[in-house]
Amino acid sequence: MISKFINKHRKPLTWALYAALAVVVLLFLADQLAGKKLARIVQTTISGVLVGGVYSLIALGIVVINKASGVFNFAHGWMMVVGAMVFWSFFTVAEISVVGAALLSSATMLMIMSAVSVKSLREPRNLLITAAGIAIWTLLMTVGGIELRWLHALAGTVAGAILTGLAVERFTIRPLIGQPLFTMVLMTLAIAEVLHGVTQIAWGTVELNLPIFVDPATNSKFKVIRLDAFRDALDGIAIVRVELVIAFVLALIAFIGFILFFRYTSVGLAMRATSEDQQLAQSVGLRVRVILAITWAVAAILASIAGVLQGGAVGLSLNINFVALRVFPAVLLGGLESIGGALVGGIIIGIVEQFGTLINSSEQVGTDLAPYVVLMLVLVLRPDGLFGEKRIERI
Repeated sequence: MISKFINKHRKPLTWALYAALAVVVLLFLADQLAGKKLARIVQTTISGVLVGGVYSLIALGIVVINKASGVFNFAHGWMMVVGAMVFWSFFTVAEISVVGAALLSSATMLMIMSAVSVKSLREPRNLLITAAGIAIWTLLMTVGGIELRWLHALAGTVAGAILTGLAVERFTIRPLIGQPLFTMVLMTLAIAEVLHGVTQIAWGTVELNLPIFVDPATNSKFKVIRLDAFRDALDGIAIVRVELVIAFVLALIAFIGFILFFRYTSVGLAMRATSEDQQLAQSVGLRVRVILAITWAVAAILASIAGVLQGGAVGLSLNINFVALRVFPAVLLGGLESIGGALVGGIIIGIVEQFGTLINSSEQVGTDLAPYVVLMLVLVLRPDGLFGEKRIERI
């Protein structure tokens, strides 16, 4: 009798359960925040949104890979670290080695051309394109002095990201096509450990200073933004870090740039078609393997941008990898295949993390506990995420 009633009214009962849980959470938060000043609550909310913007960009890179190939990339955090470290290497060195830049350019261009087609390297036209690409990329990395370090760092980071993404896809993921999906997931874990070892050998384990968010007038960190105008209304002064604001804006620009690329370019259209159905995309003439290689390269670029922003805002170290682990709940919350969900999920997790720290006055509670409580609730209550697609398999 009870089971019949539950089955008949499953949907309203589910929503009633959601509402009850929401009420419990709100009552708990109201009790925990009762003694906090409004200024502190507003400051925590703003910081959560700003931190969540970078989290959204990290989540986007994970979603892109999952959407195209169904693989949950556990190596994304270390791809962030590699990208950020390469940026640091170019940004903090006064004179770039021409030989080193030429080697990086050559490796990147050869990987790009081989991803398109192995045979294409033998054609004179493509050899000319490869040589021109190497020359231009090397020039971008080495032209001028330290006054052009932004150009050097951007060119070097993009080259390193493309090389990393294409190498991972070509030598580790592509050979596993046709194997069980879990095999590819384990491979991403192996890739993560390899990248971990490479970064330790190349850059060590000490936290590095990445001075990209500095006041040009004083060449030092920006002063915090004090919301003095709202002191009376907030019963105090809310403080906002300029570094987080800049990182949020740049992350949002990168996010919007990817959406425009994904929706309005022929490559983006091919990526969308491949993500929907690889077999159907191949049947209409799309080169699925090439598109998957491009997808990994794009994801590596997104990871590098996120790594640079995170490293510039809070410090550059191997611990950036753990930020990606905290973003996994954001990916599941928004939906494994939802690009818009990555933005929403990232901001929500950022807010949850900041409020967890506020309530308990411990950073570990905010970073190591609160996001994973959200992850557990999402898996139990809505495993498809807020904007995920339900897939029904019929036998």
